[in-house]
Amino acid sequence: MDLKDKVCVVTGAAQGLGRSFVEILLRNGAKVALIDVNKSLGDELKRTLDQEYGRDRAEFYTADVSSEEDFKGVLEKIVKTFGRIDILCNNAGIINEKHWEKTIAINLGGVVRGTYLALEHMKKENSGNGGVIVNISSMAGLGPLPMAPIYTATKHGVVGFSRAMAAVSKLANYGVRINVLCPWFVKTSLLSVMSSEEHIGSFFPLKGIADTMMENRGCLEADVVAKAFLVLVKDESKNGDVLMIDPEGAAFVSFPERGKNMPSTPVSLE
Repeated sequence: MDLKDKVCVVTGAAQGLGRSFVEILLRNGAKVALIDVNKSLGDELKRTLDQEYGRDRAEFYTADVSSEEDFKGVLEKIVKTFGRIDILCNNAGIINEKHWEKTIAINLGGVVRGTYLALEHMKKENSGNGGVIVNISSMAGLGPLPMAPIYTATKHGVVGFSRAMAAVSKLANYGVRINVLCPWFVKTSLLSVMSSEEHIGSFFPLKGIADTMMENRGCLEADVVAKAFLVLVKDESKNGDVLMIDPEGAAFVSFPERGKNMPSTPVSLE
């Protein structure tokens, strides 16, 4: 997929991974609509991007992805401004084990809502142009992060939902590919949150497990993760694919084919 003049939407775009995704899309010729709940950071980034890429390449919109009204309204504004949506990256996410309903509402609810709302604009049966959606999960979407069970659950949910919707899109001929990115720990502000008892709550005594994992294997730079994200955007053969990236490199995850037995250990029920 050639990204020149493609219209991209990125949530959680004002900092961290979201910002890296925005920048790699702009460097590849796309136009980008940034969505974030943090208005001051978003406005500041918009000014920086205007200086670097020109005033018409990026626009910033404030919205809470856990709000149907916010998210729906902002996508309608984006379509009005840019004419269409070609690429969506559902990246907004938090770690908050104390306020777990909020974590589910943003990390999983925001991805579901963003996917459904964007498909209304993108799918071919609605006169959309098709395109690609990349949902950001985590290595915690493939295995447990003991200090953050709710975060783990939401990220597993993102993987399952995205794979199911990719199958729907193919069967219903939406013309939209849906893929998932599962990064290892990344050097962003989310790391400091993981060291905060306020956010981890009763699981705080387990934070040493994550510290040891990072000490042993290191952390990823956001711009490396952005390169993996670009693979899922540009490679038109990828739909329903899950790409994990850790300090050793990137690899697509293999899952058992539908209808075939999972690898298993028999258990006697006598």
